[in-house]
Amino acid sequence: MLVRKLKLLAGVCLLTMALQAQTTFPVNGVADPKSGCVAFTNATIVKDASTTISNGTLVIRDGRIVAVGSGVVIPADAVEMDCNGKFIYPSFVDAYSNYGMPVPQRGAGGFDFRAPAQLTSNQKGAYGWNQALRTDIEGARVFTSDDAKAKPLLDAGFGTVGTHHPDGIARGTGIVATLANEKDNMVILKDKATTHYSFSKGTSGQSYPSSLMGSIALLRQTFIDADWYKSNPKDEGVNLSLKYFNDQRNLPQFFDAGDKWQALRADKLGDEFGVQYVIKGGGNEYQRIEEMKATKATFILPLNFPAPMDVDDPAEMRFVGLDQLKHWELAPTNPGAFEKAGIPFCLTATDLASPGEFLANLRKAIEHGLSEKAAMEALTKTPATLLGVYDQVGSLETGKLANFVIVSAPVFSEKAIIHSNYVQGIKHVVKEDSWYDVKGTYNLSMLHTPQRDIKLELKEGGVATFITTDTITGKYTYDGKMVKLSYPQGKGPNAVDVTMSGIAGEKVWNGQGMDEAGKYFNWKAVFVKSPDPKADSIKAKTPLVLGKVTFPFLSYGSEVMIKQETLLIKNATVWTSDDKGILEATDVLVKNGKIAAIGKGLSDAGARVIDGTGKHLSPGIVDEHSHIAAASINEGGQSVTSEVRIQDNLDPEDIQIYRQLSGGVTTSHILHGSANTIGGQTQLIKLRWGANAEELKFEGADGFIKFALGENVKRSPATTGNTRFPDSRMGVEQVLDDAFARAKEYEVVKKKGGAGFRRDLELDALLEILNKKRFITCHSYVQSEITAMIRIADKYGFTLNTFTHILEGYKVADKMKEHGAAASTFSDWWNYKMEVVDAIPQNASIMQRVGLNVAINSDDAEMARRLNQEAAKSVKYADMSEIDALKMVTINPAKMLHVDNKVGSIKEGKDADLVLWSDNPLSIYAKAEYTIVDGTVFFDREKDKKLREEIQTEKTRLIKKIAVLKRTPAAGGGPRNFQRPTPRYEIMHTCTDHNHDHGLLVIDADDVEAEHQ
Repeated sequence: MLVRKLKLLAGVCLLTMALQAQTTFPVNGVADPKSGCVAFTNATIVKDASTTISNGTLVIRDGRIVAVGSGVVIPADAVEMDCNGKFIYPSFVDAYSNYGMPVPQRGAGGFDFRAPAQLTSNQKGAYGWNQALRTDIEGARVFTSDDAKAKPLLDAGFGTVGTHHPDGIARGTGIVATLANEKDNMVILKDKATTHYSFSKGTSGQSYPSSLMGSIALLRQTFIDADWYKSNPKDEGVNLSLKYFNDQRNLPQFFDAGDKWQALRADKLGDEFGVQYVIKGGGNEYQRIEEMKATKATFILPLNFPAPMDVDDPAEMRFVGLDQLKHWELAPTNPGAFEKAGIPFCLTATDLASPGEFLANLRKAIEHGLSEKAAMEALTKTPATLLGVYDQVGSLETGKLANFVIVSAPVFSEKAIIHSNYVQGIKHVVKEDSWYDVKGTYNLSMLHTPQRDIKLELKEGGVATFITTDTITGKYTYDGKMVKLSYPQGKGPNAVDVTMSGIAGEKVWNGQGMDEAGKYFNWKAVFVKSPDPKADSIKAKTPLVLGKVTFPFLSYGSEVMIKQETLLIKNATVWTSDDKGILEATDVLVKNGKIAAIGKGLSDAGARVIDGTGKHLSPGIVDEHSHIAAASINEGGQSVTSEVRIQDNLDPEDIQIYRQLSGGVTTSHILHGSANTIGGQTQLIKLRWGANAEELKFEGADGFIKFALGENVKRSPATTGNTRFPDSRMGVEQVLDDAFARAKEYEVVKKKGGAGFRRDLELDALLEILNKKRFITCHSYVQSEITAMIRIADKYGFTLNTFTHILEGYKVADKMKEHGAAASTFSDWWNYKMEVVDAIPQNASIMQRVGLNVAINSDDAEMARRLNQEAAKSVKYADMSEIDALKMVTINPAKMLHVDNKVGSIKEGKDADLVLWSDNPLSIYAKAEYTIVDGTVFFDREKDKKLREEIQTEKTRLIKKIAVLKRTPAAGGGPRNFQRPTPRYEIMHTCTDHNHDHGLLVIDADDVEAEHQ
């Protein structure tokens, strides 16, 4: 055996020398090119996911496979390596890595409401205006092989990676490289293999984009600009960012989404511009697997399963969401869900704290439903094909690179040990000390005077038993080459160890030892037999008990999407918010999502009957000004951002949707914040709990956009200097004037068209306003700026649809009426900043009496749950009629939003958006018992009570499961990792994004939104 090992070592050394080939690199010294050939025999060879060869041979020469199969003729010059009992697999391929790339140096980045803005790019050279577009990055130029970083990947079985520099929204090109211990030029298989994108601007300190929707808008505009740049526009000059962007569009396009909703956003962007992205997920895609399938994308899935939470502190656990606990349990099902759905996918070690976690997590995924065949495909053929290198790696075939691992058992089994990983024929030792199983019985002869003959038994855990007339327990170690033995001679404190060391052959071991008297001797151990097989004590694995995926994946979700019903609400007091006023003891029939009939004595055999006796039925509340259900609210990087769209970053899993349903809200107008003069495009949604982002959208609704005036726009709270224009109310007016002047000029150019025309998303939106295809809702407080805004609108021939907040509206109601604007206001907010000190609670009533269409809005996630009570305040403060008060949260905002033909009142043919209240809807005692959207009951107060019990039961089950796990030793006996629970602190006003929680500084949600984005 020793001879064989020495021969193998020599052979492998040959392989690590320079391969015989002509190169441009000079030789410093005497050229000594060498090559070698190795034959790995008697192995179980897994050529690919579908082909396994028993008792096979793999022959490699000069870093490539020259033969593989059974009955292979071994070349005469080959060094033979007996792999009896071993398994040979292709080394894994990771399609998504940053191996060998420089670490991005994080800049300040992001938008800070108080800090000076960096409005232009700091990048030197003929590049584009935004430095988050890093299309100039070429992976091959910045790549450096790194043995230290390669080692954990090699230990995990990887041999090839697709790698790129992960910085920016457009990240340039990636390469394919092996992990071989070779020079950079020898490991790169493709120098331009992929191009990469994300929604993160990375190290850029430029103010724009400062939001998710800004990142999406920048990518959309870049696609448009890149197509325009192909016409060689003379006014643009050289724009290398766009040139490289175009050059890279023929490469496979990889998008780092990192989340299920981000995956859908990326796919939608790709669909718009004819790109099918390869999407790198985040591990939660199983929660929306049908939507993932609909993308038709190939996914790259990380295995970064969350650690269980430390459940010891009940006070902390109170603030942990059910979704967090469920995701801990269900995250390992993610790859299996993709396999079951028939979605092509790869697996990546990216996002793991260490590649050393990869195989353990992969086995966990297999335990949770992923088949071994699919796992193999996802680590070999699929990624190699994506990267365009399947002709070189990804399977064990003649002519391909000698990239393979030698394993003690099937690679995905718990007992599998990777002995070595060969990449380009170069051996990387992982764990060879376990190449041979030395446990068993030996005849040990200690060759001194007198000779001692001992029966030696080597057992698990390094335990050695020495049997003569007595049985003595000692120790042994074995590193694959050398063996050490010892046992105590004598008893008590006077005992002395007899020690031996030597070389381990295949059947015979030889060495030298020292006895208890300090005398040296020679020894020999001859193998007799392997241990007797243990009785089959394997216990059947406990079947996995897993929770269910719900829609949405939050508390109060449903295992199936809630269905539309035929409903008959009997004998209710019906507040129509229409000319019919209030109807006593009236029935309302709902069919196919519409109000089918209103009257007395109605019947329908197929209807679910709801008793409305003593209860009040109203239209669903329409919130004209809301900021819920969005991943970002403000794009504050510039003064004019009309190109950004709330629709691009809707968040269907905002718990506020359910909470507001519990307060009777059925339609919400989701606005951009007030960080800038011309903000982003808004999105009208229906509160369809459990729907995805597209399904939330109010079908056929007109487009709106958010403008803002006053303190927020001119950045009154800024303390370190405002470098972004405007800095005064006068400047705000000038921004508006300039923007619409540019839009007018743009309209002229657009009508001319031609190859040189550049479509501008910012000006497109403003042009829609001028052409009455998009409508303005304007954040406003002070009468002077309201008047100035009306003058701008009159100058350019458009009408302000809605003034929102409008707390000095009572001062200019006549001007607003003449202009044709509506008013969406607060009931009694006052004195939370300087520009609202003149607010009065009679504001809404005064504007209504002047003849304006007036609504009460929330601008606040908590207030939206009680807009009915906010409307009632005008009854108290200004003697408004109850009917008119309710209209301010039903038909009036519906008219403002141009959807009064569908919602806002109870009328035959309209959408069945209804609320059944326990009392007069304006009463503080009224509770929404049923909230219905399109004939679907999305909130049922009795069901809600049951759901609360079910939520607690499920949380208790999961907490107990973690507690049991905490008492169970981890595999290998090491400690388990537990994460401390992360409490979710919420503030009442919808004024932060999901990444910040700085506290509430002012009450107006728009103000805080601007600050926190």
